Amino acid sequence: MAEITGTRTIYEGWASYSVATVRLPSGVILHREIEDHGRAVGVLPYDSGRRVALLVEQLRPPMLVAGGIEKSLEAPAGLLEEDDAEACARREAMEECGIRLQKLDHVVTAWSMPGISTERIDLFLGAYTQEDKLTAGGGLDHEHENITVVEMPLQELAAMADAGTLSDMKTLVLVQTLRLRRPDLFTA
Repeated sequence: MAEITGTRTIYEGWASYSVATVRLPSGVILHREIEDHGRAVGVLPYDSGRRVALLVEQLRPPMLVAGGIEKSLEAPAGLLEEDDAEACARREAMEECGIRLQKLDHVVTAWSMPGISTERIDLFLGAYTQEDKLTAGGGLDHEHENITVVEMPLQELAAMADAGTLSDMKTLVLVQTLRLRRPDLFTA
């Protein structure tokens, strides 16, 4: 079995970056960079009666640097600040979309980028109705999120997934899972 023989922190901020020294069973020594910012949650809020979902758009500097793309359409998400992933998903839906979620269905706890990051993300599907819309959403002012809330028909979201234009991985997983669990929501 591989063994971590040491780690060296090279940056500490919102995320920390370190270099791990790894000894393979063969005795070979490797050095690997690791990004750590903690656990996260993501949730796809959907209204089964109106067959729509709520998504968000906001500035994503890594996308801007890597591809010249400023924003992406995404399921609401955030860092796990509570011990309970469900409570965190509900908080993120309220902060970002202004909605109170009803029933939450856990989809998966997954490693988002296991080759570089320690992040594990809990993904949920979250039902809501129009009566659950309590505020405009948009994120927290002190976090400068400047979130735009987008309500989108589920059929349109499915068409984006099929066309390969839904580029956020967590959102793609959530949309495809909703399609598998509730195909009735995607028919005309």
